[in-house]
Amino acid sequence: MISDRAVVDPGAHLAEEVEIGPFCVIEGDVSIGRGTRIGSHVVVRSGTQIGRDNRIYSFASIGEDPQFAGYAGEPTRLEIGDANVIREYVTLNRGSTSDRGTGITRIGSNNFLMAYSHIAHDSTLGDHIIFANGASLAGHVEVGDFAILGGFTLVHQFCRVGSHSLTGIGTVCLQDVAPYLIVAGSPAKTYGINVRGLRRRDFGDEVIAELREVYKQKFRGRSVSNSDQSPNGGQTSSPEAEQLFEFLSQSHRGVIR
Repeated sequence: MISDRAVVDPGAHLAEEVEIGPFCVIEGDVSIGRGTRIGSHVVVRSGTQIGRDNRIYSFASIGEDPQFAGYAGEPTRLEIGDANVIREYVTLNRGSTSDRGTGITRIGSNNFLMAYSHIAHDSTLGDHIIFANGASLAGHVEVGDFAILGGFTLVHQFCRVGSHSLTGIGTVCLQDVAPYLIVAGSPAKTYGINVRGLRRRDFGDEVIAELREVYKQKFRGRSVSNSDQSPNGGQTSSPEAEQLFEFLSQSHRGVIR
């Protein structure tokens, strides 16, 4: 299942049922898991680990050097999980070796990265995430499970995007995006709880109502306190609300309001 027009380094490890299309370049120190299919003209650079059952479309750049001015050719890594869909011209860079770099860029499993998406060095993606066309992360960004980034969303370096959040088309995120929220605009502002997305994932009405109340308190100035700690000594009725308060309290760049 490897095209005779592909270039595969003998040092690459390909599991059974891997497909490599024509004009691909697979370098040494690359591992590709069983059932992964790679379309034509894809480049997979040294230091990349790809899991099972991924689908990588034509002209994607997988594991290229980090776009970091201080990078001097040191060995770094890109780790990709299972069952991801990586569409045309997506660029996934390896980690960096800067003082704050981890040396590894990590992509979880069951993610859908649409055409022209970009994941920069040292970023981390969870699972079941969707990037619409052209959505891009700067370095050191963290994206939580089930987040959806609208087309051409841009996220500043060292920001976090919380789980189950949603960004509108063309959103510019200069601070953290809290979990369960909708943000949009340039620069981004909040527009309430991602109710439709939560209901689609079987969150109950009581959880959604509590998240709405937290949003009113902490994002619309109706709180008796400016603290981002949970009220009532940390007592909340849902782990989702507690997660939201924890996210707020741990922010370093500030949270989009």
